[in-house]
Amino acid sequence: MTSYNEDLGRELGWEDDIENESDFILLPEGEYDFRITNFERARHNGSANLPPCNKAVVYCTIDREGGKATIKNNLFLHTKTESFLSAFFISIGQKEKGKPVKMNWNKVLGATGRCKVSQYTGRDGNINNDIKSFLPPAEEPNKGFVPGTF
Repeated sequence: MTSYNEDLGRELGWEDDIENESDFILLPEGEYDFRITNFERARHNGSANLPPCNKAVVYCTIDREGGKATIKNNLFLHTKTESFLSAFFISIGQKEKGKPVKMNWNKVLGATGRCKVSQYTGRDGNINNDIKSFLPPAEEPNKGFVPGTF
């Protein structure tokens, strides 16, 4: 278990050496393959648009030339966001379109899928990556095609 002080880092002195640099990668808007590299169960305290509910915090890592970009995404377990949850589970191959499914969070870590990434400007003025939508898996070429049947 990590101690409380390690979680928060430590205060730097005026004469300390520094070396850590940001490895943040701003992705161009578009579609990307991702892998879930971390998953946390959490609670949403409620907001003007959504009452208190459980939430899953998933970290979607996208491999790109020049490094990896990880996007933190909240999946709210509420009927108002059920279509977004369905899109996520369809994307990672756990749900078939048009059919109900029991969400299996034990199979989320390491799962892969595809998403549409956009950018947004945060309150601090920084531009950030955002997952606008989760996309269904790409169809295999000629899926369902039987030679000589057209």
